[in-house]
Amino acid sequence: MEADLLEKYDRLKDYFKGLGSVAVAFSSGVDSTFLLYAAVDALGDKAVAITASSCSFPKRELNEAKDYCKVLGVRHFIVESEELEIEGFAKNPPNRCYLCKKELFEKMFELAKSLDIAYVAEGSNLDDNGDYRPGLIAVAELGAKSPLREIGFTKQEIRQLSKHFGLPTASKQSFACLASRFPYGETITKEKLAMVDKAEQLLLDEGFNQFRVRIHGDNVARIELQPQDFPRMLDEEFRIRIYDTFKTYGFAYVSLDLKGYRTGSMNETLK
Repeated sequence: MEADLLEKYDRLKDYFKGLGSVAVAFSSGVDSTFLLYAAVDALGDKAVAITASSCSFPKRELNEAKDYCKVLGVRHFIVESEELEIEGFAKNPPNRCYLCKKELFEKMFELAKSLDIAYVAEGSNLDDNGDYRPGLIAVAELGAKSPLREIGFTKQEIRQLSKHFGLPTASKQSFACLASRFPYGETITKEKLAMVDKAEQLLLDEGFNQFRVRIHGDNVARIELQPQDFPRMLDEEFRIRIYDTFKTYGFAYVSLDLKGYRTGSMNETLK
């Protein structure tokens, strides 16, 4: 481990010590797990974790969040966040993420205040500055802290330090809420969210690491895989099995995106 990266981690701990107490928005992903670990390392029981439970957040992620908080010994709170009840969210406008984050972080701030916790922190990193992230606008408006961006951590550095500290997410795939699988303007429903969740769980169970299943219309699946995983998907027996299983979830058509996996592919249609 490079000394300058450990020094950067020390700066993160000093940042948390300067806050005095903090509630970490914890999704069990790579970034928020590292952020929570550092917060507890710096503040002990003055750091807590808050996780949102909703239909766009897979149960496996919620269970992983609960399990890790038990291992870390940190107080963990669950807030119910039903995005589909937020006015305008289900219509999936380009600012969908703003609507969701505003509602969610308002609840987190309210909970933090009741716990006498001074700040709320979230786990966006320096690499997030290069994509369309309306949710970060809501985060900034509400006054949430973004320590990893402020100090300048990249995703690669977070993974390096996560491996160094033995965190279970060091090589975990990147994840975004299931609502991000829908093209802007297409209505989001619980039924279609469940279809995507089942499809992605199947690919996880089959050993794929980094991918997305996007849904178009009511019944078209577009699978984004890393290019090195294409040959396996194109194996005839495997391909037919995946197709047949997707059909049981409600998909009539299943396609493979030739460009492959990339974050924020739905943003490519925005002007």
